[in-house]
Amino acid sequence: MDPLTKRSARMLRVDQAGEYGATRIYAGQLAVMGARAPHSTEIAGMAQQEADHKARFDVLLAQRGVRPTLLQPVWSAAGYALGAATALIGPEAAMACTAAVETEIDRHYTEQLDALGTDDPELGAVIREFRDDEREHRDAALAAGAEKAPAYPLLFHAIRMGCRVAIKLSERI
Repeated sequence: MDPLTKRSARMLRVDQAGEYGATRIYAGQLAVMGARAPHSTEIAGMAQQEADHKARFDVLLAQRGVRPTLLQPVWSAAGYALGAATALIGPEAAMACTAAVETEIDRHYTEQLDALGTDDPELGAVIREFRDDEREHRDAALAAGAEKAPAYPLLFHAIRMGCRVAIKLSERI
């Protein structure tokens, strides 16, 4: 496998895992908060968009013969638990989770775009589109009161650190 194909495969693997993890976070939040809680409509909308992102990455994985991360069962449980735990703290904590995750994903996608340059225009276009969506999610979470969550700085930075670890592991495993 040439270096460009190898790099694109790692990017696809980790990005599909991230979108899958996001769907699980939102599933955990909605399971705890229900459909009538503050921000549940916004969360459901973001969850659908993440599911759409995952589906598009699934197609690219299949087209390019790239296997998904072997850690998907871990990310399923961890994502759901993170979503449920933040929702149990309260609606602002659920939004803080979104703000943290999307801040880290914005950074991650931007780094990928810089690394890709013009080498893989198809993948680059998808990542750019999804990065813009994730920025909207982050901005919506902040507008919905994420920074009012209990211990916001601690929660925000702990979740971002967890995302960084998940990204590094999912690139290769």
